[in-house]
Amino acid sequence: MDRSALDDLKNAIRTIPDYPAPGIQFRDITTLLGDARAFRRAVDELVQPFAGLKIAKIAGIEARGFILGGAVAHQLSAGFVPVRKKGKLPHETVGMPYSLEYGDDEIEVHKDAVSRGERVLLVDDLVATGGTAEAAVKLLSSLGAEVVAACFIIDLPELGGADKIRRLGVPVRTLVSFAGH
Repeated sequence: MDRSALDDLKNAIRTIPDYPAPGIQFRDITTLLGDARAFRRAVDELVQPFAGLKIAKIAGIEARGFILGGAVAHQLSAGFVPVRKKGKLPHETVGMPYSLEYGDDEIEVHKDAVSRGERVLLVDDLVATGGTAEAAVKLLSSLGAEVVAACFIIDLPELGGADKIRRLGVPVRTLVSFAGH
């Protein structure tokens, strides 16, 4: 992506200081989603490396990953798998616990969401510490899926999440990065 396109995407993301806690710079993509041109550019850039790679499913992490993942799934003619917090899916599920800075949580997918050998692309808006994405990769892999890559609009490289996912053998694609948290 050329420098001006990168700047356009970065400028479409609102930064909210001290949210949800003092010292945190929250990167809010709702402004990007509300800008038709930036939204389309972001989706096109997430999709581009994977066109023609026979991706069967897009797994989107709750909640902004649903928005992006749905658009990416449409562009790649793939199915969509919602990766949700525990207790939100109505059918038989399988889960994966993970740690957060302030405690533990668990994500789930339907047990029949992916089939053995299906090529899956993981999508979310931002990778920070990578805990949720790491759990999603492990969860999808435990069901026999091949996680082809993980894609995010934003990387916070100082927090190490993208590297954590790469250590699982999963390539990571991000569009913009921001210093700090």
